[in-house]
Amino acid sequence: MSTWRSSNRSALNWALLALLTGGASSCSTDYSTLPTYSAERKLLQVVVEVPAGTNHLQHYNPATRQFEAVRRAGLDQVVEFLPSPGNQGFIPSTLAAEQQTPLPALVLAEAQPAGTVVEVQALGLLTLDDGGQLRQVVLATPARPSQQILPGISTWQGLINKYPGVRTALSQWYQHQGRPGEIRIVSWKDERAAAQAVQQAR
Repeated sequence: MSTWRSSNRSALNWALLALLTGGASSCSTDYSTLPTYSAERKLLQVVVEVPAGTNHLQHYNPATRQFEAVRRAGLDQVVEFLPSPGNQGFIPSTLAAEQQTPLPALVLAEAQPAGTVVEVQALGLLTLDDGGQLRQVVLATPARPSQQILPGISTWQGLINKYPGVRTALSQWYQHQGRPGEIRIVSWKDERAAAQAVQQAR
């Protein structure tokens, strides 16, 4: 009887281990297929990939459902500059035409862990020329007042009026993600252009 109990206990332990390892990954959230807008409040959503305040770039891989380091020349990509000024991520269930990847976003807020889904309000649209390929980035602020670090800012004009150095700060961060001269700023547009970019990517 004791051998039977021991055998069953061992089988149970292996089953629990499988659930906590391999089984867990197959049941994890597929962030890429989350709705673009939240179900209850119908607000734009962003999945955080790179928390504010870090220099280590990573991206969400829907094939593995993991957040993985961005690799460049065989090494993890680290931005040799100041830490990220916001939470970099993507808008789920969108597809940016140029990259065939979800539309990127930058949420100007305190650091949020990778995998956090934030309801946001779009403030503007940054277009980059990244080695000859155009890349759009939606600039946003959290929709919840308790998460905002830019209180009262709800438009692009309001942002640049109150914080005129924001374009310079963001330009420097993105330009340092590539080799000197590889990434350049093409344009800055307002919240209406950002909303249009989201709609076109859905």
